[in-house]
Amino acid sequence: MLHVGLTGGIGSGKSAVSTLLAHAGAGVVDADGIAREVVAPGSEGLEAVVTAFGAQVLQPDGALDRPALGARVFSDEQALARLNRIIHPLVGRRTRELVAAAELAGVGVLVHDVPLLVESGLGPGYHLVVVVDAPVPLRLERLVERGLPQEHAEARMAAQAGDAERRAAADAWLDNGGSREDLRRQVEQLWERRLLRYAENLRERRAAPRGPVELLPPQDRWAADGERLTARLRHLCPGAEVHHVGSTAVPGLTAKDVVDLQVEVADWDAVVALEVPLTEGGFPRRPDIMSDPVRPELDPHPGAWRKHVHRSADPGRAANVHVRVAGSAGARAQRAFCDRLRADPSARDAYAALKARLAAQHPDDVDAYAEAKTGFVVSLLTS
Repeated sequence: MLHVGLTGGIGSGKSAVSTLLAHAGAGVVDADGIAREVVAPGSEGLEAVVTAFGAQVLQPDGALDRPALGARVFSDEQALARLNRIIHPLVGRRTRELVAAAELAGVGVLVHDVPLLVESGLGPGYHLVVVVDAPVPLRLERLVERGLPQEHAEARMAAQAGDAERRAAADAWLDNGGSREDLRRQVEQLWERRLLRYAENLRERRAAPRGPVELLPPQDRWAADGERLTARLRHLCPGAEVHHVGSTAVPGLTAKDVVDLQVEVADWDAVVALEVPLTEGGFPRRPDIMSDPVRPELDPHPGAWRKHVHRSADPGRAANVHVRVAGSAGARAQRAFCDRLRADPSARDAYAALKARLAAQHPDDVDAYAEAKTGFVVSLLTS
């Protein structure tokens, strides 16, 4: 099942996107709804809140008086921590129940509607993060129309993550600054071109298909994509070192639009053990590759070049994940080559020229294109 984190600033229209995705066929887990559910009248959560904060946080009808509770914890860090210790485990338990139910029902795409996803650092736990955005004046206008005083709306917006933080977390960005129809078209495209295909690839345990070898000029987004995927892989591979490597990790270098990442673990058993979590996390293994080409000039032992290669199942972001033993010749060579290119503009330019020639010679064979670069790599690392 594909897990999609959905978020956006207050007034951005996140709920509208959640509704559109539900109509398209996604399951939806609403974090705000769960937070209300676990403190509903008669619930275990409400009883615990009253025990901790007193009956003054109740309305006359026995429901939780949210403004009263908010006033109680707003400026008291200890009180807020006490409340969180009550609510968070209950929300987590109920979320797990809903996820399990969705899996039993055969849901292919499950959307987690989480207002503070970015602020809470939850992005790496999802296969994909979708951020809904709208211009600040429009968001303010929407909030005021809902009856929220402007100064309160501005304060709540200021307390949330900014656009830069949300962009860094976003695998997909939806602009809700236009009409409802504009938003609907964006959501339909996201659903049909990315989410459905990603979910199918995940179910079939296969990588997203790729086109011919095509080099692009340096892209600003490569660094951000590398950071986001690095965080996701660290979540999937606890304790491993993860590095953005390859051409997209070298500023100023032309490259295929493919982000390469290296996961370094303690031994070969750990490499093998990561196959399941990486595959379930959206990076199925390519079974025909078990090693880099042996480069005797650097290390003549074949075992020093063993690796597993996983490829992204996400049709919207091609990525290769090279899983190697930390300290092995392959792991050291990969990082050293990137470091050398970053430090030496002349080497970077020579490599770019070679890549252009090889792309023209092997436009439909990425393996031949990669293999033909081996001589340059060895030469640079031994010079």
